[in-house]
Amino acid sequence: MVNFLKQILIFLIFGLIIGEIIARVFVLTSDIPQRMIDGSQVQKYIPGQIGYWKGGSHQWQINEKGWPGPLPDNYDNLITIIGDSFIENFMNPDECHQMAYLKELLPDHNFMEASRSGISFIESMEITDQLNSLNPKYHLIYLFDSDFEESIVQLGRLNDITQLDLGKNQIIYGEMKSPGLKKLLYSWKFVFYLYRRFPLNLRTNIDKKSNDNEKIDDKDLSRMENLSLYRKLLEYVTTNYDIDNKVLVFRPGSNEDLIETTKEYGFKTISLDDSKDSNSWSFDYDHHWNCYGHNQVSLQIAKCLKEIK
Repeated sequence: MVNFLKQILIFLIFGLIIGEIIARVFVLTSDIPQRMIDGSQVQKYIPGQIGYWKGGSHQWQINEKGWPGPLPDNYDNLITIIGDSFIENFMNPDECHQMAYLKELLPDHNFMEASRSGISFIESMEITDQLNSLNPKYHLIYLFDSDFEESIVQLGRLNDITQLDLGKNQIIYGEMKSPGLKKLLYSWKFVFYLYRRFPLNLRTNIDKKSNDNEKIDDKDLSRMENLSLYRKLLEYVTTNYDIDNKVLVFRPGSNEDLIETTKEYGFKTISLDDSKDSNSWSFDYDHHWNCYGHNQVSLQIAKCLKEIK
């Protein structure tokens, strides 16, 4: 019996070694960058990391400021691009990012992305405060309805996301969940592959916002109790942040009542429209924008920026 158990153990170890070699050679899983929380309580990535997207088709990079993608050559006439996984965009190479397309369309400007999966609206505002030292002309903040809902503690506490407690009028900063366990899981490629291939119900927030593009509700926001909370959120934001150079970019399908409400509070807005070819914007296997989708978004953004005064 003891010899049998030893043989099973040896077989398992051998299988794990072979599986790890195969997972790394064929890049069966995407490399995941490690996160950190900086002195401003903003959750970003540890600078200097590089890794491969699933299949090894391209590499991603984390720049010296802790954000995905390259930095601009200089910060003159700067426009920042802030958002969640749609802007983080690890599934596309750097040349398919918003900053690359917008630089081609608006060569007199420089662009810098600051993105991370799971960023809420209120955390986007915190990031703009950090980036104001670069004197940007505009902050483009890419959003969807859920980014407002996830900003408010009263609509559900999300410990790893920065939120606003409307009762206390206080920012509650996000915390990293199980960083040691995640680092081990991400580093052990074969086990991570099995984890992604055969997910357990115990999954944490590793894949936060996998349903980024889902609406919080199809009902008219003007008839929802949530709208009053969104107004309180916007009141806090307009009181505590300078919104003059903030442009809210709403993804296709965003609630019109919410967009109009942000305008009431003085925000400049851009509403993206994919009605002509929505099926072409995203991957067949994923709802995030592909290269064509990012290009179409940048065309609309560039046109709107020229009209904003």
